[in-house]
Amino acid sequence: MKKIFLSFTLLLFISGSLIAQPEYTDLSSKAGAFSRMGFGARGIGMGNAMSSVTSGNLVSYYNPALSPFQENNSFQTGYTFLSLDRSLNFLSFTRKFDFYSSKDSSEDRKPVSTAGISAGVINAGVGSIDGRDGSGLHTKELSTSENQFFLSVSNRFSKKLSLGIAVKFFYYKLYEEITASGVGLDIGALYKVNDNWNISLMFSDINSKYQWDTKPVYEQQGLQLADNFPLLKKIGVSYYNPEIKLLTAVEFESSNARSSIIRAGAEYNIYENLFLRCGIDQVNLRNFDFGIRPAFGFSYSKMFDGIMIGVDYAFMVEQYSPSDRHIIGVNLQF
Repeated sequence: MKKIFLSFTLLLFISGSLIAQPEYTDLSSKAGAFSRMGFGARGIGMGNAMSSVTSGNLVSYYNPALSPFQENNSFQTGYTFLSLDRSLNFLSFTRKFDFYSSKDSSEDRKPVSTAGISAGVINAGVGSIDGRDGSGLHTKELSTSENQFFLSVSNRFSKKLSLGIAVKFFYYKLYEEITASGVGLDIGALYKVNDNWNISLMFSDINSKYQWDTKPVYEQQGLQLADNFPLLKKIGVSYYNPEIKLLTAVEFESSNARSSIIRAGAEYNIYENLFLRCGIDQVNLRNFDFGIRPAFGFSYSKMFDGIMIGVDYAFMVEQYSPSDRHIIGVNLQF
């Protein structure tokens, strides 16, 4: 009887341990995690479900086909408050170009096509790292810097269809002479079903990877290797209700890192240039231990001498971290 009791107790203990152990996801260990955290307070506040959104301040980070829909010139910058001495910063510029037929001389002529460009930078890093020598004595504080520079071009071939491509350059400074760089591509499409419904399709981080070379530090013991980013495939849908001024969006993302993620967001124009937002990100259908991230935010803008100046804020829950994310930003339209 005692043996049966001990066996039963051991079985319960092992079962409890297995149930309590969070499931591992390949996506968590892949290179370029900073580039998948989102861009700016507006996008993060809407759960990063932005690949099919064609109104407001746009950036090709979410879909290179979006820039022809940008009204006026858009400049965005943002800073993220993160725990564990981490940093995350954003900077972007987006504008469109209308092309008219030389045969059309009417006053209210419409463009035959519209192109767009979008360029930006994402900078991330970790600071205040306690450097130690082989004896365990303090040497100096260390830091890392991880960067993505992107430039996209796109064209609106008709009233309904827009296609775009973005080139991304990555640079990672890990330690002294140990650095890595790489180049990747994003390809996106957007189809306007009507004035209310949009559908998007995007392939992100095509051929994106870090090329590492540690021979400058370790000489003959150094290695040359490639660290690949996951290939992301996204499809999104958005709907805008002009009567109640409510924008909603949902997005599905799959990757070759065994992830299937759903994200969704909403934006409500509550009063003139005041917008409220909420969203949810990282709903991984293959692993619910991945850490769902609810978010909310707001923005307010006002015209000053022909320039629309806006302030953005977003909050996002960050599981497995001492504190959550706070994102602040400034945007200009001119």
